[in-house]
Amino acid sequence: MGLGVLEDRRMEHVPGTVHVLDEASTVAHHHVQKPGVKYDTSGSTPVVLVPQPSNDPNDPLNWPLWKRDVIIVILSIASIMAAALSPILAANTLTLSFYFRRDFTAIALLTGYHLCGVGVAGVLIVTSARVWGKRHLYLLGTAILVWSSVWAGLSTSYKSFLWARIIQGVGVAPFESLVNASVGDMYFVHQRGIRMALANVSLFGSAFFTPILVGKITATLGWPWTFYLVAIFSAVSFLLIFFFVPETTYVRPAYLNTDIVSVNPGHQQEGQAMETSNGHHPPNQDYQQQYPMTALQGNSEQEPESNSFAGRKDSYLRSLLCFNGRKTHENFFKLLLRPLMLFLHPAVIWACLIQGALIGWTVVIGVVLAAIFLGPPLFFDEVQTGYMYTGAFIGALLGFIVAGVAADWSARVMTRRNNGIYEPEFRLVLILPVLVFGCGGLYGFGITSNNVVKYGWFWPDFFFGLEVMGMVIGAVLAALYIVDAHRDISVEAFTTLLIFKNMFSFALTWGAYDWIVQNGILKTFNILASVQVVVCLLCIPMYVLGKRNRSFFHRHDILKMTGLR
Repeated sequence: MGLGVLEDRRMEHVPGTVHVLDEASTVAHHHVQKPGVKYDTSGSTPVVLVPQPSNDPNDPLNWPLWKRDVIIVILSIASIMAAALSPILAANTLTLSFYFRRDFTAIALLTGYHLCGVGVAGVLIVTSARVWGKRHLYLLGTAILVWSSVWAGLSTSYKSFLWARIIQGVGVAPFESLVNASVGDMYFVHQRGIRMALANVSLFGSAFFTPILVGKITATLGWPWTFYLVAIFSAVSFLLIFFFVPETTYVRPAYLNTDIVSVNPGHQQEGQAMETSNGHHPPNQDYQQQYPMTALQGNSEQEPESNSFAGRKDSYLRSLLCFNGRKTHENFFKLLLRPLMLFLHPAVIWACLIQGALIGWTVVIGVVLAAIFLGPPLFFDEVQTGYMYTGAFIGALLGFIVAGVAADWSARVMTRRNNGIYEPEFRLVLILPVLVFGCGGLYGFGITSNNVVKYGWFWPDFFFGLEVMGMVIGAVLAALYIVDAHRDISVEAFTTLLIFKNMFSFALTWGAYDWIVQNGILKTFNILASVQVVVCLLCIPMYVLGKRNRSFFHRHDILKMTGLR
């Protein structure tokens, strides 16, 4: 048992479990490195690179770290623009209600249908990414953001504005579903924590800065300019992506993906004699003994041939192409159905709840801010209501800092204690700040916003910030676990998360206002907080049984059993 993670009884090596500190004591004290195995030697202790990079200069894992970081920063900037569109109406609820002559529920549904557009489009987006890569989708998504934002600003009828919001959701989908997967494309396991935190704070945290600006922009320039500015900055993002973000999807020999290979007892010698799906042998016998290839016969896809080893580096002009070839020969329509089948996968459902629940509760908080603080006794205007998201934005930044620092640090500490063997379940210790800040924020917000005469505006805003802090950490936790434990299905899994999150939030926009009116703020948020506590406690069985779950669903592949792989 590795630090409470139950060992599997069926497989010698379970996908996701990796030797990050190879023979930790020997390497740490004598700096002995195995031939044929690549290490990160930048620190005091050499770290095995997981996955192992190929010798191809076009492999994203071989790009300079600064180049990979520039790509993630650009994608994060574009994600901020995309994420801004989901809460962009939060501070303008009253203004738009008068402008379109609709009630609060109808205005809330403008966000609900937008989220629905994100969820539906995500399925098509991810399928296209599996077949042709991600670059063309980032470009397409940004172009749609520019067009639909101009459309929204020019809308004079509710119906036109509604359709603009739905199309905006289509443009948001590539960023919500693919950016986390791009982190997995470009970084080794020990480098992902801070980058995944940056990607998630851009997608989910920075959205809370939008209402702060929107209220002021509406008061000074008018509400259409909130969309025109998004269009302008999205156009800049399009240029940055076009010139500086090459394709990150890369098909390397399967044996190099040491985080998703597996070993069944009694098959080691058979695995050592195998070739990969691309027809390449592992580089040496020593490497094979550490990462035997037995399970590749049942785990790896037959991928198109690629120049996976030493080859000519692509020119800059070639990197500007929207497509650089198919990434798989699998059937498009089978790929389209894969995310739906993953709703039967316990780890994916757990991730949906960890990420999606707290995001959904922020929708309910947004309804309270619009319905309560715009009315008596505070009578906030759009600017003041927008400023109520200051606490949430600060909470998002703090969540980014906590997740970025704690994610890799805690994993390193636990890996050393586990004799250099890394288990993806080590990421689950991040649930502790989610439990404290996320659940505490929900309970506190319900208590203080139920009596604003006594508590004023500060304490609801403070607890809103705590809830968002927990939300960002939870989003990072879910993304890291999916990438580390199930990287072979991570793209489809992120689509499943996207569908759940947006459909769940869409459902809440239908009933949140009436629910609060009927049950009151205090009772409603006590229920939501208690549900969130239960969701957080699901991490206990996932931590203890996660490795066995990985083994079971590797041996009983849902996608294969349903004919989708």
